[in-house]
Amino acid sequence: MRFPEPGAIRVKICGVTTEDQAHRIADLGADAIGLNFWPKSKRYVSSESAKPWAPNLRHRVVVVGVFVNPTDEELRRVMEYGLVDMLQLHGDETPERVGEVRKLGLPVIKAIQVKDAEAMRQMGSFAADAILLDSYNPVHYGGEGKTFPWELAAMAREEFPAQPLILAGGLTPDNVAQAAQGTRAHAVDVASGVELSPGVKDLAKVEAFIRAAKSDAS
Repeated sequence: MRFPEPGAIRVKICGVTTEDQAHRIADLGADAIGLNFWPKSKRYVSSESAKPWAPNLRHRVVVVGVFVNPTDEELRRVMEYGLVDMLQLHGDETPERVGEVRKLGLPVIKAIQVKDAEAMRQMGSFAADAILLDSYNPVHYGGEGKTFPWELAAMAREEFPAQPLILAGGLTPDNVAQAAQGTRAHAVDVASGVELSPGVKDLAKVEAFIRAAKSDAS
């Protein structure tokens, strides 16, 4: 399975923290699941705690390891354990650093915080396998459940039509269909918008989110 995949909207449920929820989310039709390996995240899972179950999950969905300014050692550990299919860089990584990480052998998603139209122009400088657009947060690496002007994502989609685009930031079951249709993103990504508490998903909301996101899929 490819993630994202041009021509069909894909859904990533991020910040999953337990084996049981991971498999139940896969049952509901998620295309990818994000495991957050950044220790300061409210949804942090360690590589050691994920080692017993994440490899088996990869047979069902694409597993994305989320990192913030990681060292090569951190990345190689999850790769050696066979925990992930893709690496997501959600920090201050430069285009050069993204290139270095890609050489480790897995596809790379680079997250960009969207503050204004100028942030969109960063997309062209990253040789990533996909770009994830998240809302700007001056304190945290992540949008904390807030949206950004979706017209900026639509603009990025027009300017970089060949770059796979993942839309994140404040998405919920109520707005994801509009967001996906308005931006023509290849995939959508959600964490807090389908949660009971950080790292604990509301499976009814997960199901509603996936259904809404794919409601207009061709």
